[in-house]
Amino acid sequence: MQYQSKNTGMKKINKVAVFCGSSRGRKQVYIDNAIELARYFVENDITMINGGGSIGLMGIMADEIITLGGKSIGVIPLHLKELEVAHTEMDEMIVTHDMAGRMKVIVEMADAFISLPGGYGTLDELFEVLTLSQLNIHNKPVGLLNINGFFNPLLDMLDKMKNEGYLSEFSSELLLVDSKIDNLCEKMQKFEKSGFSVQKIIDQKTEKVG
Repeated sequence: MQYQSKNTGMKKINKVAVFCGSSRGRKQVYIDNAIELARYFVENDITMINGGGSIGLMGIMADEIITLGGKSIGVIPLHLKELEVAHTEMDEMIVTHDMAGRMKVIVEMADAFISLPGGYGTLDELFEVLTLSQLNIHNKPVGLLNINGFFNPLLDMLDKMKNEGYLSEFSSELLLVDSKIDNLCEKMQKFEKSGFSVQKIIDQKTEKVG
């Protein structure tokens, strides 16, 4: 899996961070897609990075990757490890002091990010990497796998933010969305943050106020 970089051309995506629920959800379709994404990673020699948990969609993906002989890395804060929710069979488990340290490690290690259905934590992680991209702190693709229309209300909210002038055109293009794994990964391969800058966001907002 590769993505476009305006500075380096095609860049291989070797590690993808997955943000997803520590619950399994109430519908089988979420589990099925988590397993399918895990298989996609193994087939394409992509290392999965996640929050290191053994439960929910997080644990399901890790279990499938391990079963198929793929590679996985968990990043978990100490207090969660002490609650014994850490996966014990991943290739590597990195323990951080706190949640902020966990995200710092994940952002630095990953070449790209994909969000699956989840709760507060999943949305927090998704919007953190989007904000960092908006501020040009990283240029990595951020994908949203919209399984079963799960994220439709969120996407409607983002459209509202854009229409009301709180989300710029540049920023809205940073989130890549699809309901199919192959299609989403193709969009991530083609991702290029060309002509984007924080100054353009500031200029655009200033123009709207004026």
